[in-house]
This record gives sequence, C-alpha cells and structure tokens, in this order.
Amino acid sequence: MRAELVADCKNQHGEGIFWNPADGLVWWTDIEGCALWSFDPVTSKTSSHKMPERVCCFAPRASGGLIVAFADRVALFDSTLNKETLVAKFEPHNPETRLNDGRTDRQGRLIVGGMNELSGTADSSVICVDTDLSVRTIIEAVSCANSTCFTPDGATMFFADTPDREIVAFDYDINSGSVSNRRSHGSFKNEPGLPDGSCVDAKGGVWNAEWEGHRVVRVAPNGVIDRVIEVPVWKPTCCAFGGPNLDTLFITTSRLMSNEAELEKEPESGGLFAVKPGVHGVIDAPFNG
Repeated sequence: MRAELVADCKNQHGEGIFWNPADGLVWWTDIEGCALWSFDPVTSKTSSHKMPERVCCFAPRASGGLIVAFADRVALFDSTLNKETLVAKFEPHNPETRLNDGRTDRQGRLIVGGMNELSGTADSSVICVDTDLSVRTIIEAVSCANSTCFTPDGATMFFADTPDREIVAFDYDINSGSVSNRRSHGSFKNEPGLPDGSCVDAKGGVWNAEWEGHRVVRVAPNGVIDRVIEVPVWKPTCCAFGGPNLDTLFITTSRLMSNEAELEKEPESGGLFAVKPGVHGVIDAPFNG
C-alpha cells in the first residue's frame, strides 16, 4: 500500500501526531518550525499555531488546555492565552539533551523521552509525568527516545532508542507507571530506515515510521514485520490512527537535513500523509493532570 499526501504543509520536522476525538482533528508538532498543526479529515482544512519555542510532543488535558514537552521542560499550556505553567525542567545538568518523543499511557500519564542532539551519546532518559504532576525517571542511558506507545490494555509499553535499530517492549505497571522486564520486540537491522515514532492498532500491532526509510511498517504482536506502507518521501517521522472510525493512519514527515536536490526530487517532504490500511486504531487518553 502507498500513503497519499493530504496536507502539503512543508513542515521542517513534523512529529508527535495524535487524534483528538474531542474536536475531531489530527494534531501534530513541527518541532523546528516552532508550531502546532491540526488537520480536519472531513474538510481537509489545516491550521497552525505559532509556539514560542520548539515543541517536541504534546497532548490535550482532560481539564482543558495542553501538556507540552518543550525542548528543555514540560509545561501546562493555555494556547488561547499563550500562557504556560512549568511542571519540570528536563535534564538541566546536560545542555546537549532535549525532549523528543512521547505519548500518554492509558491512565493519562505522559511518558516522554529525550535525546542528545549534539553528540548522540546515550546520556538522556525517559520520564513519567504523573497525573499529580510529579516527575520521575523510568528509563536511563538513552541516546534518542522514540516509538513510545502502549498495547490496548495498557500493560505493555513499546519503545525504541533509535540508533539501536530495534523496538523493545516493557511490562508496564498501570497503577504506578513504571516499567520492567525489557525485551526485544522487533528488529530493524535489515530495514532500510531507523525506528522513529509509533502507534498501536486495536489488535496490538505496532505501526512505526521508518526515518530515512520511505515507509511505515507494522510489527505484529509476535515481533514480525507483517505490513509495509510505502511513503513517497524519505523521512517519515511518526504516525497515528485517526478519523471518525479510527481507520486512517496519518503520517508526519520531515525536511530536516535534506539538501535542495533531495527536496526538489521529493517536494512533498514535510507534508502530512494518510492511508487506510484495513485496521482500526486506539484512542490515546488525554493527560489527566
């Protein structure tokens, strides 16, 4: 199957996509463009909201507004007032790291991880922002956190440290928001791209956007890649099921680190793509803090 362009938004680095059933919109961030974007699958209308800094991932709050992972901090954010309330600074001791990929768990906590964007050293981490706004580290020694998503029952968390070229699984304690029993779930050693952002379908399959791979793949519950969606640009970044029936897979892409010749060859880079792969997704919980 092949994904088709639905919004030629030319994001510098689209990421962090999710479906919000409260407003019927697909939302994502252009990290390097410092903007939040939305797409209405009924009208095909897009809109963007300029942000004061890079937003690496975000989620709606059940009580209104957003929780936002900026590069160096997590904050509660009111987009109508452009007002933020600090939750926590991220790794203030390490100026080379920033937040990157994250999603809410089924109970409404935010799990978000970092990356060392200068050296690539495995000196960052993954944190849990609980519903009482307490913050703690749940994974250490991370170089580039990606692929955070959860099985439909919330009892397994998937994760990738991208340079390792594999998606791993953890047992996830839904009561405490802690992880244990790390094991390999899907190998990308023979794939053309690297594992970037992921989401889960209703049958427990992990859909992963392959950075620099021209594709999104499904890792079945048994760890085997059993589906491939071709994407007509080099750098898919993240994916999420959306639409009224949760049957459309939306895919963000990037123009980051692409030269003029590459962009001339693939002018749709940075656009939003979509495909109906024949399965349904699972709605992400809003942040319950």
